Amino acid sequence: MNVKLTEKQLALDKRYIRMAQIWADNSYCQRRKVGALLVKEKMIISDGYNGTPTGFENVCEDENDVTKPYVLHAEANAITKVARSHNSSEGATLYVTSSPCIECAKLIIQAGISRVVYTEKYRLEDGIELLKRANIQLDYIET
Repeated sequence: MNVKLTEKQLALDKRYIRMAQIWADNSYCQRRKVGALLVKEKMIISDGYNGTPTGFENVCEDENDVTKPYVLHAEANAITKVARSHNSSEGATLYVTSSPCIECAKLIIQAGISRVVYTEKYRLEDGIELLKRANIQLDYIET
């Protein structure tokens, strides 16, 4: 779904994407750092970056430089974090530095997020295809 963005909305989107990029710096992952912000009514209601679950060692890759299977994606961290709060992600916009994978796309749909803004295209597009099928607004923004 491509909706023409106003100049004001595009400027706001670019600011939130820059914030998500800064948030990605919190990740301990070496191969890839991804950040996400959940925004509703111009308020950040949650944030996330890719990394290990709470209480685990902050090492995302094994000795062969392969990502450990229990590493959470930035989107999953933001969605589960908002689930633990008193906020609702219904109708929110997710700003993420990389397009969502299929697993995160399923979470996005179930969380009621209505729009996803991303700045880097992931090598697999099955997540984007699923979000399109669910009529979630997708906006790719070059930075």
